[in-house]
Amino acid sequence: MVLIVSAAVAFLVIALAWGLNMAAGGGDPADAVECVTSVMNEEEDVDTPKIAITFDDGPDPYCTEQLLDGLKERGAKASFFVMGKQAEAYPELVRRMYAEGHLVGNHTYSHIQLGKNNRETFKAELIKTNELLRGITGEEPQYVRPPYGSWDKSFEKELTMIPVLWTIDPMDWCSSDVNGIVRKVTEKAEENAVILMHDEYESTVTAALEIVDILQKQGYEFVTVDEILFD
Repeated sequence: MVLIVSAAVAFLVIALAWGLNMAAGGGDPADAVECVTSVMNEEEDVDTPKIAITFDDGPDPYCTEQLLDGLKERGAKASFFVMGKQAEAYPELVRRMYAEGHLVGNHTYSHIQLGKNNRETFKAELIKTNELLRGITGEEPQYVRPPYGSWDKSFEKELTMIPVLWTIDPMDWCSSDVNGIVRKVTEKAEENAVILMHDEYESTVTAALEIVDILQKQGYEFVTVDEILFD
């Protein structure tokens, strides 16, 4: 019944658009249909809330592969902030992330935390990891997830990189409670949220895919963080 009503409404809208078009001097009826279809599609896009799920510290030879399989099955995009040493060890997984439309970002080479006395070492790790990732994907990384959120804004100009933090942290790295991780994320989920997780734990992979299933059913679209930051 709903489909019949929707079709009838669409027909009336198209007919009205055609009538107005003819009254204004004629034209191709297909133009009226295209116009109405375009408006309807724009409305659908506006109504779809976007959310980003991100993963740090990988790639992991087992967990990341399982996660990529699950994301592919669900048509969900993610952002992976990889460590240089892991990318160096498992370049095929980084290559797969990139090929399947996920964002590949920098998480330093060894997970070093920026402090008062190690600025140049931290910067050197970012540069080294950028070079590694560019060699694997063919693209210069633009986004960085600084370990522990410690950052120096001057790096943004020096390295032409954009820091990405988070709005939801289920602390998956210190818990194997899948249900608890899922609950912490889904209860706080909102449009344009950025979820922080780590793709080196089996419990995280299980929880992440459950989160995707739940939030997709609620109408969320999983996108890469650049769409959240700049769209």
